[in-house]
Amino acid sequence: MTTKIEQPYPGAYLQIDKSTAASGFTMASDILTCSLLRTLASTKPSGRFLELGTGTGLSTSWILDGMDSSSTLISIDNDRSYLSIAENHLAIDKRLSLMHTDGGNWIADNKHLKFDYIFADTWHGKYLLLDETLSMLNDGALYIIDDMLPQANWPEGHADKVSNLVKDIEMRKT
Repeated sequence: MTTKIEQPYPGAYLQIDKSTAASGFTMASDILTCSLLRTLASTKPSGRFLELGTGTGLSTSWILDGMDSSSTLISIDNDRSYLSIAENHLAIDKRLSLMHTDGGNWIADNKHLKFDYIFADTWHGKYLLLDETLSMLNDGALYIIDDMLPQANWPEGHADKVSNLVKDIEMRKT
């Protein structure tokens, strides 16, 4: 499998990548996933986007790059040190709202909101509060999750969580 992409990286991506490496953050989405996120974002003009798990902002930069000027993105993370990297490189983008908060609390407090695209890259919205998160999708919206293939840094028992999530999603009618 190739990991090379034939498209330009978002403007801030290489700077965020450098800061990410220096921070020791190891759970960033890979470049192919990020490229897909941008492509999928471009299918939702004037869209309302939600990213659960900003991390350092690598995937955030790609989502923003695919969004049009009328779209908005809310991206949340509970780790201030990693979120500050995203803030340093992306906060200038007026379409973006970065929020330092617990994912579970944010979903509970905002479950009335609707989105055209949700990228769930953390436990809340994927393994926790799945029903609440899916209810936040507009008709025809995209629900995207990452880290579903085995990884060396998975904790004990994580493979079972992934397997159960896949089974749950496959059994749903909508």
